[in-house]
Amino acid sequence: MAPHESFPGDNPPDDLNAYQGMEQQQAERRARDRGWTTVRSLPPDAVVTMEYVVGRLNFTVADGRVQRCWMG
Repeated sequence: MAPHESFPGDNPPDDLNAYQGMEQQQAERRARDRGWTTVRSLPPDAVVTMEYVVGRLNFTVADGRVQRCWMG
């Protein structure tokens, strides 16, 4: 199974811990290369809706680096 393939109802296989500390642009590029259909970068303490969206990867970014990463 190639990481760039899209599977309805599934998230791409990925190590979310690997994103922590990456520069924002590098993390966004890596996420898209690995098959995430939506990549959302947010500032710390951003108010966001919490609905779960398959294929979406969320980042909290501070000072240009990923602080936190989660699916949905």
